Amino acid sequence: MLAWLVHTPAMPSFVHGVSMSPIFLRAASLAAVFLPAVAAAESISFDQAISLAVQRSEAARAAQAAMQGSVHSIQAAGQLPDPMLRAGIDNLPVTGSDRFSGTRESMTMKRIGVSQEWLSADKRAAREGVARARADRDAVQKDIAEAEARLQVSMAYVDAWFATEALKLTTQTEHHLHEELNAAKSRIAAATGNSAEALQLLSAKGIAEDESEEVRQQQSAAMVSLQRWIGILPDALNKPPAFPVPEEWDYVARYPAVAGLKSDVEIARQSANVAAKERSPNWTWEVSYGQRTGYSDLVSVGVSIPLQIAPSQRQDRETSAKLAMVDKAEADLTEGMRAAMADYRTLTSDAARLQQRIERYQGSVVTPARQRTSAALAAYRSNQLALTAVFEARHAEVEAQRKLLALQRDLVRTQAQLNLKPIAQGGAQ
Repeated sequence: MLAWLVHTPAMPSFVHGVSMSPIFLRAASLAAVFLPAVAAAESISFDQAISLAVQRSEAARAAQAAMQGSVHSIQAAGQLPDPMLRAGIDNLPVTGSDRFSGTRESMTMKRIGVSQEWLSADKRAAREGVARARADRDAVQKDIAEAEARLQVSMAYVDAWFATEALKLTTQTEHHLHEELNAAKSRIAAATGNSAEALQLLSAKGIAEDESEEVRQQQSAAMVSLQRWIGILPDALNKPPAFPVPEEWDYVARYPAVAGLKSDVEIARQSANVAAKERSPNWTWEVSYGQRTGYSDLVSVGVSIPLQIAPSQRQDRETSAKLAMVDKAEADLTEGMRAAMADYRTLTSDAARLQQRIERYQGSVVTPARQRTSAALAAYRSNQLALTAVFEARHAEVEAQRKLLALQRDLVRTQAQLNLKPIAQGGAQ
C-alpha cells in the first residue's frame, strides 16, 4: 500500500556518502513519518490524511520556493546599485601627422575611473519595503496552497467515508434478500409458497446487487480522488471529526482571497511610496584618473544630477498612477471581503437548513420506515404477510437511510468548508 513511498526505481539513489535525489528524500521522509501509523492499522484518520495532503502538495512546495526567493530579494533591494567601471582615451588626434598617436599630443589622456549612483536611505528603505511586501504575499500564497490542499482532501475523505457507509447499507440489503430468497425456495419446496413470490425476490435481488455496484463505483471514484491527495489507497477510513463553525469575522479575515488581496494592497502602497521618493533625483558620483605621456597625470571628480524639468508631467504622474493602483487594490479587497461574507452566510445557512432537514427526516421518514420493517417482520412470522412485503419494507428503510446518509454527507461537507476553506490558524494574516 505504501510501496510508492519507499521504493521508486526510476529515481537515482547513491550510497557511500553520495547525496540522493531530493524527490526521493522527500518521499522517504514522508514514509518515515507516516509508515508506522498507517501500516500499524488498516484505517487512516482524517488528521493523517490532512497532514499527508499538505506535505505532498506541489502547489504548496512551489509557493514555498517562491517565498524563499522573495526573502532573498529583500536585502538586495536595500543595496546601492553596482558601481560602474569607466575606461577610455580622451582627446586622441585623428588627423595630421599625430593622428592616432597617444603620446605626441599633450591633451591626449588615458582615463580610468569609477562612478556610483547614489540612492538616499529613504529610497532604499522604500524599495526594501516593496520587496518585503512581495515576500509577505508569497508567504500568503503558500498558506493559501496549503489551505486548498486541506479543503480538497477533506472533501474527498468525507465523500469516501460516506460512500463506504452507503455500501454497507446496500450490502446489507443484498444479504437480507439472499436470506429471503432461500426462505421462499424452502416454502416452495414445502408447498407452502409460490413461484411468483420467489421470482419477485429474485428480481429484487438483482436490483439490490446493481444498487450495490453503483455505490461501489461511487466509492471507488471517491477513494481514487482521496489517493490523488494522500498518495496511498487506504483499506479503511475513520469517521470524520466534528467541524466547529468559525465566527464570521474570523472566517473573512482568513479567507484565502481576502488574505491575498490584503497583500496586494500592501504591495501597491509600498510601490506608491517608492514612486513618491522618485520626486528627488538620484545623483551619480564619478572619480577618474588620467595618464598623459610626458606631462602630469590628472584626476577628475564629477557629479551627474538629473534635471527634472517637468516633474508634474513625469514623476507626479507616475506617483498618481501608483496611487490609483492603491485605490484599485483597496476596492478589490472590499469586494473580496463582501464575497467572503456572502460565502460564509451561504454556508452557515446551508448547514442550518441541512441540520433541520436531517432532524425532520429522521423523525418523519427513517423512524417510521424502521417501525414498518419491524411490523412487517412480525406479520410475516405470524403468516399474515407475504415475504415480498417484508422485502419492500426493508428496501424502503434502506433507501430512507441512504437518503439520510446523503443529507449527513452534505452537512459534513458544508461544515468542512466553513472550517477548512480559510487559511489555517497560525498562517499568514
